[in-house]
Amino acid sequence: MTMTSINASTKQATIVLGGGCFWCLEAAFQMIKGVRQVTPGYAGGQTKNPTYWQVVGGTTGHAEVVQVEFDPTIVSLKDTLDVFWTIHDPTTLNRQDYDVGTEYRSIILYTSSEQRTAAEKSIKATQKLWDDPIVTELAPLEHFYPAEAEHHNYFRDHPERAYCQIIINPKLQKLRKKLAQKMKS
Repeated sequence: MTMTSINASTKQATIVLGGGCFWCLEAAFQMIKGVRQVTPGYAGGQTKNPTYWQVVGGTTGHAEVVQVEFDPTIVSLKDTLDVFWTIHDPTTLNRQDYDVGTEYRSIILYTSSEQRTAAEKSIKATQKLWDDPIVTELAPLEHFYPAEAEHHNYFRDHPERAYCQIIINPKLQKLRKKLAQKMKS
């Protein structure tokens, strides 16, 4: 499925982002004002209709990603990318926390030339905050495959699980502290 970047009639934009486990990204973006829908899934690889187990097996070329649908009149693409940079380390190649492999790489999959330009500008600005080089991949979105149902709303459905407590909660606390004004009430 290929997405258009902005639908003027519904004031909706879509971008696909990967920065480690999609459960973390989904939980973070669900907290942001103006974000209408966050869908975990797979993109950036060559296998059609991959499964979770194929992707985490590292043979599909796909990354775990989230498709973020947002209202650009409420939350800008720049702000959306600021959330992305806040919740993961873009300087670690194929790794976030304890998750290791190409499926956990940092990646921005743009849906228009405007998004590409905005992402390039954002990478350049964000690099000033890091000593190590940013290794985030920037590529056009070719296909997005939604993840299986059990991966949707994972943090909301399982906040007591160890992964949620140890990995996701600290990222959400960091996001709340840094971008409190962008958060839903």
